[in-house]
Amino acid sequence: MISARKRIWGWYFFDWASQPYNTLLLTFIFGPYFAEVARAHFAAGGADTEAAKALSQAYWTSGLTITGILIAILSPVLGAISDGAGRRMLWIWLFSGLYVLGSFMLWWTLPVMPTLFWPVFWFAIGFVGMELATTFTNALMPDLTGAEEMGKISGSGFAFGYAGGVLALVVMLLFLAESGDTGKTLTGLSPAFGLDPAMREGTRAVGPFTAIWFAVFMVPFFLWVREPKRSGRRLSVGQSLGQLVQAVRDLVHRRSLATFLVSSMFYRDSLNAVYGLGGAYASNVMGWSVTQSGIFGILAAITAAGFSWAGGRMDARFGPKVVISWSILALTAVVAVMVGLTPESVFGIAMAEGSALPDAVFYLCGAVIGAAGGTVQAASRTLMVYHVTAETAASGFGLYGLSGKATAFLAPAMVTAATYASGSARIGISPLIALFLVGLILLLWVNPKGEKP
Repeated sequence: MISARKRIWGWYFFDWASQPYNTLLLTFIFGPYFAEVARAHFAAGGADTEAAKALSQAYWTSGLTITGILIAILSPVLGAISDGAGRRMLWIWLFSGLYVLGSFMLWWTLPVMPTLFWPVFWFAIGFVGMELATTFTNALMPDLTGAEEMGKISGSGFAFGYAGGVLALVVMLLFLAESGDTGKTLTGLSPAFGLDPAMREGTRAVGPFTAIWFAVFMVPFFLWVREPKRSGRRLSVGQSLGQLVQAVRDLVHRRSLATFLVSSMFYRDSLNAVYGLGGAYASNVMGWSVTQSGIFGILAAITAAGFSWAGGRMDARFGPKVVISWSILALTAVVAVMVGLTPESVFGIAMAEGSALPDAVFYLCGAVIGAAGGTVQAASRTLMVYHVTAETAASGFGLYGLSGKATAFLAPAMVTAATYASGSARIGISPLIALFLVGLILLLWVNPKGEKP
């Protein structure tokens, strides 16, 4: 007999296992490395330095846009089918396989690529796997504990996940990821296992490393987490999709849930863009190496772990809506600072040559992104649980996944357009400020206690 405590810890291990896709691939190791590869690709095609940076950022955000649309379509549909059949673990197995395949294939992202399509394609495959597996693991939340402990469990899960992300990032920086300039890792040694620095094999190893990490640490999840048995239900795709359509129609009569989904659609889209662009921004705008971006990532992940845990306690005391609101304000301020930051100036004020202040400010931005990003995600997950039942959790979180991805094209598309229009990767992120503020304003009409169907 598996105890309730062990089931909760098994559920935590999904966050621990899956977090490196965000930490290592999306933001701090593969993201900056891809930016380097893409810049070299466009420069070889005749683009000048600034144009190559802008084209690199635009290509990456275009890939994220298409991936987000795919996730937005699949998440609610598969969630509804899962609720109809009463099966969720099968989907978690399936999308875990995509996670491992997509991340492992990133090993073949060479420093010089004839096309950028395949790195973005395989990244998208793994990212789809991670996001959709998350939809179904989130749907298991209502069966873990009562509403009074939900905030603590959600926050602790994110904290545990970010702790895993920190450890994975430290391992990458100490033993594998080499600086493009020196060919050495953060320890000053060559990459482990005889990996060739000239071919950036240490950095490219982030793909297989992430895949193996996930496969190993998902073992406790699959051993300890058990899906509650539902009354015998047969899979009926047509009936499940009909129920999804009806659930969408019912949103007209569920103002709190509808408003929360729209609100989170904007602020989570902007947050995902911040995560997706963080490492590339550090490379393109601040001129940082992969190693510097990795240190930035460690700082962000540590603050994310600590504040996710603390935010879960604040969530339990004050409610998730309060935590979400303050987190959005912090993230809005960070983006405004990043827009006003260059390696030589802060808000247009020129620094003395060699000044460390711009880098220090950007490190501080990373700490705040980690802290506020962790708390807003954990509290949002709790607030969504307040709006569903155990029986409708998968389709509910499918709608939640849809709201997080329905406008997934919007933030990257706005950043892409602003980047092209301004010719600046720095100015290009300014539309994210507006998206955060729209989400914050809409949150005013959300019931902090949620509503059940």
